[in-house]
Amino acid sequence: MDPLSLLPFEASLRAKKVFVTGHTGFTGSWACSWLLRIGAHVCGYSRAPETTPSLWNELALSSKMESIEGDICDRPSLNAAVDAFQPDVILHLAAQPLVRKSYREPFETFDTNVMGTLNVLEAARRVAGLAAVVCVTTDKVYENREWAWPYRENDPLGGKDPYSASKSAAEMVIQSYLYAFQTADGRPLPIATARGGNIIGGGDWSEDRLVPDFVRAVTDGTPITLRYPEATRPWQHVLALVQGYLMLAAKLIESPEKASRSWNLGPADGRALTVRSVLESLADTWTRPEINYLDNPAPEAKLLALDSTLARDVLHWQPAWDADETIVRTAEWYRDFYLAARPASDITLDQLEAWRSALRPAVA
Repeated sequence: MDPLSLLPFEASLRAKKVFVTGHTGFTGSWACSWLLRIGAHVCGYSRAPETTPSLWNELALSSKMESIEGDICDRPSLNAAVDAFQPDVILHLAAQPLVRKSYREPFETFDTNVMGTLNVLEAARRVAGLAAVVCVTTDKVYENREWAWPYRENDPLGGKDPYSASKSAAEMVIQSYLYAFQTADGRPLPIATARGGNIIGGGDWSEDRLVPDFVRAVTDGTPITLRYPEATRPWQHVLALVQGYLMLAAKLIESPEKASRSWNLGPADGRALTVRSVLESLADTWTRPEINYLDNPAPEAKLLALDSTLARDVLHWQPAWDADETIVRTAEWYRDFYLAARPASDITLDQLEAWRSALRPAVA
């Protein structure tokens, strides 16, 4: 790629060595695709993909970057991978991200999300010259009061379900390392946490998520089951959050003292759409499945909204697509994949380039 065509934050990451945990997941695959597109040197560390199909395998990314199969709870293995790669940037995406699974498997959830994060930070502080660590948490780290006002970075943390509590606990671990420890060459650890809203986009086949459940219902001809149809979420495209992560990494490289903190990354238009409205928009773009409703679902937050003023003012983070276009682009990705039989790599690259092109007037 011509260096002149790079966006400013992309230029900061070009030729950098970026270590990505959770790289075989949905978000990790999009993140690695973007990093490779701008000329970063990427090493991933993750378990094997947990779904069939998986975006990681569909994009054939293993042929384009170094990929290590491992568990972030395996501290010696993680240390060995980080020591060998000596990254400039660590992007920590690996997690147990599902609320309902956290009820079934609380130990795994806390082990992965809390102790796994601790292991990543321990590995990070062994690296001399480390420029940035971006740890991804969630909008669910806040003490949810079920109110309409968006949460800000200085609002109290909490967590009623095991997933939310584990991510809040991870935030406390991160805060401790930010203030208590240094890199191997004696500098403060450059750590930022990113608290993002619900993401959608092509290539997600996870369990218990609205869009993958919709896709399975359409392709299998089975009903989709909704748990909380009137629950609101700050929905946004996966590229909005990946863009935020890359901008945070670039800001940490440029000015670690300003960027080492927590950041909200919520929808550009401030809308928190209901589950029902997102499903209706997906159906309008593709086709409508039969809908069932789950009785007595496990408790989840019903109202969630984020105030992302800080990221917009300081990072100049501005997602390229609003909620309406995000939903259309997501449905189009799956429709092209299943009905037009287009390769996932072509659809993904086309959408990544459309996103980058839409960003140019805002950040160039």
